[in-house]
Amino acid sequence: MVRLGDLIPDAARALGLEDELRLSRAIATFEALVAERVPAAAGACRVVRLEGFTLDVEADAPIVAQELRLRSTELLGAFAAALRERGIGPAEQALLFVANPARAYTFAPTAG
Repeated sequence: MVRLGDLIPDAARALGLEDELRLSRAIATFEALVAERVPAAAGACRVVRLEGFTLDVEADAPIVAQELRLRSTELLGAFAAALRERGIGPAEQALLFVANPARAYTFAPTAG
């Protein structure tokens, strides 16, 4: 017996919806990680775009964006590991947190 979830990637690819499926999975993964690792920010931020190696995240308030920035290395590592585990993303990501549409900040983990 084949699980329905195992058929979705092939169906999405056949229908030309592979990018939408990838974004949907990334959004769900990011929301779960934020709820687990930064509970105060859960529901106050959202993925708005996943393009190449960049994850764009919008925050409702500057304090939420700051908290995400402070934890960006931790979130980035967990996010990349989760995507690798599911086979739906590249090994490394850069995170872009947007607290205000007029101001955007790009953050990537530092080697160390």
